[in-house]
Parts: sequence; C-alpha cells; structure tokens
Amino acid sequence: MFHPAPTSPPDLGVRRSRAITVGLDGSRESLASVAWAADEARRRGLALRLVHVWGLEPDVHSPLIGSRTRQEPYDVDPRSTAERIRRTHPGLDVVAQELCGEPATVLCGAAEESELLVLGSRGLSGVAGFVSGSVALSVVARTRHPVVLVPGRAPIPNGGIVLGLDLSHPCDEVLDHAFSRAHRLGVPLRVVHSPHTQRGLGSDAALTASAMAPGAADARTARDLTQVIEQWRHAYPGLRVTGEIRPGHPARRLVEASHTAGLLVMGRRNRQSRLGPHTGGVTRAVLHHCRTPVAVIPHD
Repeated sequence: MFHPAPTSPPDLGVRRSRAITVGLDGSRESLASVAWAADEARRRGLALRLVHVWGLEPDVHSPLIGSRTRQEPYDVDPRSTAERIRRTHPGLDVVAQELCGEPATVLCGAAEESELLVLGSRGLSGVAGFVSGSVALSVVARTRHPVVLVPGRAPIPNGGIVLGLDLSHPCDEVLDHAFSRAHRLGVPLRVVHSPHTQRGLGSDAALTASAMAPGAADARTARDLTQVIEQWRHAYPGLRVTGEIRPGHPARRLVEASHTAGLLVMGRRNRQSRLGPHTGGVTRAVLHHCRTPVAVIPHD
C-alpha cells in the first residue's frame, strides 16, 4: 500500500504558474473537478497535479468527506486517476501525490505552488465532499490564490462566462480572470452587477428576476458599468461582452445568472476577523447554491 508523505509536498518539478492542482477525495464531485481541471490544463499548456490528503487523525481514511460518507468511504487512488487522465488527455503532464496533514492547510499550500486550485463542491445538495466538511470554505477563506469549485453535474457545452462585478470595488485580478478566460475559450462574457437591496436568499417577489437593461436602472450605475467594460474590452478584440444590472440580493442574482453559464467568476476580498480569515456572505451563499463551476479570485 502506498504511504502518503508525512511532511510538506516534495518538489516534483511542478512549479507555481505551470500547474493546475486538484484536491481529490474520490467523490463524484471530486472526479468531476479532475475532468474540468484536465481540460483546463490542456487548454493552457499546464501540468495537472492530483493531490489526495490523508488526515492526521488515527483510522481516518477519507478525511475530506462528511460523516455520512465516512460510513461508506470512497475508493481514492490518485495514481489510477492519473493514468485515466493520461489516456483521455494524451501528452498532458500529470502528477499524483498523497500527502498527510490538516486538509485545508495542505490544500492552501498546494494553491501557493499552483496557478489554480480546483476542488469538488456539492453545495447544499448533500453532505459529502469538500464543502460539507468546511474544507473548501476554509481553503477559499484562507488562500490568496484563485480557487475553482466544480459541482458534480456535467458542464454546459460552450457555456459562457458570468462575472459578478462589485462596482464599488472593481478589481483588476477578477476582471482579468473573467475576460482572459472568455477570450481564450471564444465564449461570450456577461458582466453582472447587482445593487444590494435586501438580505438573505428568501422570496423577493417584489423584485424582478429578469435582467434589467442599463438604461432602466440608475443612470450613474449604468454609466459606471459601461465604463468598466469599455476599459477592458479593447484588450480583448472580438470578445462579446454585455453588461447587466440585476437588482436584488447579489448571491441570488449571480446564481440565477449562472444557470446557463459554463463558469461563474467572482471576487473575494482578503479579510480578517478576530476569528481568523473568512468568506463574505455573498461568496458563501453562492458556493452553497450554485450548480455551475465557480472561480473565486481573492484580492485586497
């Protein structure tokens, strides 16, 4: 039996900015994240690194899953998964690792050595996977590097990109991730701004759920949205970009906008509290409810 490394990840020639790392726990969502990351790595000419983390607790063989699935542990074999990816993605450089440690800490370290970290996400549809054990949320809150969370459902073919934009703090890192990915894939980009009018994700029948044309919204907001889009459009000639203003709770509006998208991109401001790093309410709500892959881009 292969024994996981008890210390920090060894240098296997996969260096930062040249690899995409996937956290592997054997769940359906985790395997979907591997497929998503393999496609992304091939498109970008990067290596793919598969990481399975063994917890430090005795007799725990599936540390990244919820209590229900600990009774029915997943069969996790990074090496066989790597071999399968090499067959489906000929020429892709694939590295498999098994490591020991606290899962969120190990995955945060992996994110620092990678251009992108990809994790499986089951949201609120069940208790298994990274999110249920708070591992994914902990990683998202703590890392200063991009993380993509992938649900178990099949991605929408040629789905466009939705960018959730905070006009009060339009961040270059977030905008660049969305614009560059849409341009690389040749898919349309929808930039969505949602003026926050209420709290929570409950019923809001008084608000329209359809996208409002900028001219129907506040003129200043529409002008600011158009200005941000135009500042970035010139760097990506031929990219189809549209702006939408969707009044309501930002998390609800972003989840709605993502239903027909291939990826939702959103920012997360690096923040500390007396309890340590944490995600904001909008980010947390989107990760719990969205059934589309979500890229979370941290920024100051």
